[in-house]
Amino acid sequence: MSEHTMRAVTVREFGGPEVLTAERVARPEPLPTEVLVRVHAAGINPVDWKTRAGQGMAGVQTLPLILGWDVSGVVEEVGFGVTTLAPGDEVYAMPWFPRAAGGYAEFVTAPSRHFARKPATIGHAEAAALPLAALTAWQALVDTAGVQAGQRVLVHAAAGGVGHLAVQFARHLGAEVVATASAPRHAWLKELGADEVIDYTRQRFEDVTGDVDVVLDLIGAQDDTDIRSVSVTRRGGLVVAVPAGVPERLATVAAQAGVRTSPFLVEPDSAALTTIAGLVDSGAVRVEVERTFALEEAAEAHQLGETNRTRGKLVLSVTG
Repeated sequence: MSEHTMRAVTVREFGGPEVLTAERVARPEPLPTEVLVRVHAAGINPVDWKTRAGQGMAGVQTLPLILGWDVSGVVEEVGFGVTTLAPGDEVYAMPWFPRAAGGYAEFVTAPSRHFARKPATIGHAEAAALPLAALTAWQALVDTAGVQAGQRVLVHAAAGGVGHLAVQFARHLGAEVVATASAPRHAWLKELGADEVIDYTRQRFEDVTGDVDVVLDLIGAQDDTDIRSVSVTRRGGLVVAVPAGVPERLATVAAQAGVRTSPFLVEPDSAALTTIAGLVDSGAVRVEVERTFALEEAAEAHQLGETNRTRGKLVLSVTG
């Protein structure tokens, strides 16, 4: 095959998993300050299938589109001016978000400072599972909420990609962690550091917990999780609303209760990725990959992801 083309999974029209098509496309070339990375693995996130369906970040994309923001791989080439990375370096990143990064492909290009060196103790599949989920959890808990030792943090959807990392980060910060998840995930979440785990299928979390300083809401308006979260939050506490921001109803209820709210959207952050890599390499944090798919099986991976029943992350194996 020509060195000027690469394998990729494209979206030419928004729709169901069937619109994901494996084909050969032009290989990108790095501009000055950019690197060309040979992708070994690409992580899959809910924003991927939402965008594919015409939701999520679809409004800021141009078709045809190559999905995927989580990548782990090896620097192939560096553009003029790059001084922090060199060919052969193993890196991982969430480049360009929310603009298209093209992660479901053999190569990606992005500014060198969107990338960080991959954790040395894990493979590319595990590293590719980290960036978007880990940065979401880290930026929400550290930068937005400023979680402190001794606080109580409630993590909704704790068994998912963002959730299981948020549990570990909150624990690392010295917080007491309350998590919601189905019963089969409880023992695992306690291993990760959750102090209290609530089975949302059998109990209303507001009936069994309270006095929370920070809520990381990864569910939103579904089943009024956002509104119900206010009732367990201390006056002056914070609800970080990840899925769709802070709707007017949530803002009103929270204001009446003296609870703060904050919308949230993750950003590329190589400094945080470097910190997270250190936590992984020290053994303080681990990432869960439930299943790895071949690049050409992206549609099957999306179908599984959309069940919202996976433990941790799904990953596409791209190169080697």
